[in-house]
Amino acid sequence: MRSYSLTAPAKINLYLEIIGDRPDGFHELVMVLQSVELADIVDIQSSDTQEIYIHCDHPEVPVNETNLAYRAAALMCQTFPEMHANYGGVVIKIHKNIPVAAGLAGGSGNAAAVLVGMNLIWKLGLTQPDLQDLAAKLGSDIPFCISGGTAIATGRGEKLATLANLDDIWVVLAKYDNISVSTPWAYKTYRQQYSESYICDPEGVKSRTSEVHSSPLLKAIADEDSAEIGKLIYNDLEKVVLPEYPQVAELKSAFAAQDTLGTMMSGSGPTVFALCESKDKAIALQQQIRQQITDPHLNFWITKLSSGGIQIKSST
Repeated sequence: MRSYSLTAPAKINLYLEIIGDRPDGFHELVMVLQSVELADIVDIQSSDTQEIYIHCDHPEVPVNETNLAYRAAALMCQTFPEMHANYGGVVIKIHKNIPVAAGLAGGSGNAAAVLVGMNLIWKLGLTQPDLQDLAAKLGSDIPFCISGGTAIATGRGEKLATLANLDDIWVVLAKYDNISVSTPWAYKTYRQQYSESYICDPEGVKSRTSEVHSSPLLKAIADEDSAEIGKLIYNDLEKVVLPEYPQVAELKSAFAAQDTLGTMMSGSGPTVFALCESKDKAIALQQQIRQQITDPHLNFWITKLSSGGIQIKSST
């Protein structure tokens, strides 16, 4: 039986703007997505039955059909029934390093790894765009998780344009393990409070999207100007999440008071990140915030921006 071990990096948002509503019920978004080196490990191998089996070393991760990784495997079985019949099902083992329910696309990355792994095991020869088309059927973040790096995402997040890689910036991630934020709640609340400002006509959406493509942030990314990038990071969802979750707001304020390139909540939260120009500064920042906020539920991860998506770690 063939098997692959794959790395599935976490993702942060450097920019998240909600433009308006879409006919399909989702929001029209413009985001700048960025991989980081913090990654889960996903092991996948052929099964001697037709079943899909999920195992995970984190107790909060479901190991049934509600898991995105399971749904990714099921999608492959449905899309390629002859291969499923020939090769059988799969056994998926997820080793979690990315915090759960953190707004870091951990589940999406696991699903992306399953798509890549089954493509390899079944020798399908699917290209990265092929895999991203399949990924878009499962979730908006998953196409990006396959390719990784730095990208601007439009539509509901599934339309991607690659940007210059950023890999010399360090990141401190911080999350309370007793706080979770519902992504549907965050977007629904934003709609309730800010829908009057939505751009509804297709030409207006197209124009606003084009403006972001030529924005100062994208110029700073092209120039690899880390100081300017830190000043320009932005997240619309902070407007609804931070007032509702004062501990997350306090955490961001604590980061902002220190010497960082910039700080922001990632996605719908509750993870807050700070960008730093060196590993030493990242370590010092973590220590400063740990001394300032002594809550035992607050956890930290030091990592670095990454130019890669799903990668083969090993194969047998």
